[in-house]
Amino acid sequence: MRPHPLRALLDDLAHGRFPLADGVVDVVPSPGGLADVIVGVTGHFMLAADIAPAEIARRMPAGDFSVPMSSASLVWLAERLGSRPATFDALLCRLGTGMGAPGWLHEVDGHDHPRIERAARYRRVQRMFVADDDAAVLVVGRGVCDRWEFGFEVEPGAQGGGLGRKVAAAAAGLVPAGEPLWGQVAPGNAASLRAVAAAGFVPVGAEVLFPRSPA
Repeated sequence: MRPHPLRALLDDLAHGRFPLADGVVDVVPSPGGLADVIVGVTGHFMLAADIAPAEIARRMPAGDFSVPMSSASLVWLAERLGSRPATFDALLCRLGTGMGAPGWLHEVDGHDHPRIERAARYRRVQRMFVADDDAAVLVVGRGVCDRWEFGFEVEPGAQGGGLGRKVAAAAAGLVPAGEPLWGQVAPGNAASLRAVAAAGFVPVGAEVLFPRSPA
């Protein structure tokens, strides 16, 4: 079975293969699951949602690089989808190592943790870990097109010492070797962006999710 077109794009991006910077918005069927999504890379876009391509072409003409992910376009898309736009995120990726969790990360039952509710809005949570002294929490799950994703938080008192970088790097060991692992970080969250980049994740684009049950 051929992969969903968005999954094929994501796999290409994970391995450094980018589409032409042609200003085109590719419209492909909804990926199903918890959210539709628009992804933007350098000069190219993909909308995975059940909207007629002709309607998108009228609203977002090819060649205007600023329109597809503008605030006005995102609000319009959300209204068409009966949702609302989630956070505008930078999209970063690295390949998993399959090495497992380091000794200072401990797997927990996350059902009672506040992080699990937020993470479950956009992905099927697979595993959850806490660092020693509960200084950080790490969630790994399956998101859009069944891709591997992670999210993490560092407690305020533990910030500034490199723990975020360590947690992000450890996440790569929790997925099979060679499998892309994706992180989404709000561009204004400079501390998280620095941590994730220092852990070997490479920025490849940006995305906005449109949850089926609005967040």
